[in-house]
Amino acid sequence: MSRILDKLLHRRSLRHWRRAAAEAPTATLSALRNTRGEARQLKTHLDQLIHVADGRLALPHIGANTFPTPHGTDWSWRPEAWRGPLPVPGRSSVPSKAKLGEEVQMFHDCAYSELTLRQLRNSREEDLAPFGLRMDVFNFDGSFLSLVIALPQEAVHGLTRQHLIRFDTIVETEKPLEIFARLNISHGPNTEQIVRELPLGERRVAVEFDLAYSNLNEKRIQSAWLDLIFEAPEMNQVILRDLTFARHRRANL
Repeated sequence: MSRILDKLLHRRSLRHWRRAAAEAPTATLSALRNTRGEARQLKTHLDQLIHVADGRLALPHIGANTFPTPHGTDWSWRPEAWRGPLPVPGRSSVPSKAKLGEEVQMFHDCAYSELTLRQLRNSREEDLAPFGLRMDVFNFDGSFLSLVIALPQEAVHGLTRQHLIRFDTIVETEKPLEIFARLNISHGPNTEQIVRELPLGERRVAVEFDLAYSNLNEKRIQSAWLDLIFEAPEMNQVILRDLTFARHRRANL
């Protein structure tokens, strides 16, 4: 009932202001002055509403999982940290093996952690992912730092050596930083590892892991995960605006 009443009041208000606009050229100056004051009060609230609405509606929608994939893709995925809000959006003085959400985990060997990890909301026009991930590194007394992204079981279901796994990300750094991506696939007692270096200084990065050159035992595949390894990360900020995976079969040679 309240919604019906709101609609009726809205229509009545529209008729009122439509009539006021039509009568403005012939209205008396005193009447026009009063109407202008009312219109300005209304415009202030309308402008504020439109500004906030435009800002919110321009953001990538929470849960958005659309992104370009290669032809023939049979599995694609954007991890939860880039797809939706996490229950705990960030951590400071992050200890080794600490998780952010269920799929992202940090590893390091610092004696004293001056590392932060935080989810942030993307707001730029070019962003397809609703969220990004920011890592701040201050003093760093360790020898290694990596973020591990655990891939879901769907990633390895039906996986063969004829597949390529594509990894796309958008990286922003305060200063140039060497980053390596290492795909790990557990099969039986062994783990197959394929390493690719991300192009230095490039924001939009795409790398492919070709399983045809691996020693993967297709019948014993159990799980997969990706390590992002950061070399000499001290006094740097890294923002991963997006991070996606896609799996497709390689072209016949």
